[in-house]
Amino acid sequence: MSSGTDFSRRNRRTATTAFVVVAGMVGLTFAFVPLYTLICQVTGLGGTPQVAERNETDVSTQEITVRFDANVDRSLPWDFAPNEASVTINLGAEYLTSYRSTNLSDEAVTGISTFNVTPLKAAQYFTKIECFCFTEQTLEPGQSVDMPVTFYIDPAILEDELANEVQTITLSYTFYRTLDDIPDEEPEIISEADQVITTAQVGSF
Repeated sequence: MSSGTDFSRRNRRTATTAFVVVAGMVGLTFAFVPLYTLICQVTGLGGTPQVAERNETDVSTQEITVRFDANVDRSLPWDFAPNEASVTINLGAEYLTSYRSTNLSDEAVTGISTFNVTPLKAAQYFTKIECFCFTEQTLEPGQSVDMPVTFYIDPAILEDELANEVQTITLSYTFYRTLDDIPDEEPEIISEADQVITTAQVGSF
């Protein structure tokens, strides 16, 4: 009798432990995306810049060069380019630039962009105030629009022994056709775009 009771108790403990482990794993799954996003925002993981509503840093006399890069996925019939190739600004100084997109097709097309900052170790000091990333943009045939980006480089980069030697930062955008806008006869493009956009949205806000 005693042996049977002990066996039953062990089974209950095992079942309870298993339930707690499974519940914990489910909880971690739901928490992973916001947790990963938070880590990206704090550390610049994956070239993810910071996001702020306003610039509250002091302007330094130290200068840094920012290059602007633009790419277009083959699924999107657009011309996309920065309106200036680069700029040299003071750390902490707010700067407004823009990219220009033109729809080269004879139909309305909707695109969405991803972005990153290199070198990756400098990404956490690149702070965006205004940006067109992850916002759907629909252009009519032949239409062109300028898309603004406002940013500053945090002077705290000078205190980072791993990043204080960085003299040039590259801000790179890539535009993709939105999944809902891709023709049904091109499933391979949907697969590629879905993978890239979903991956980027998880790690960059």
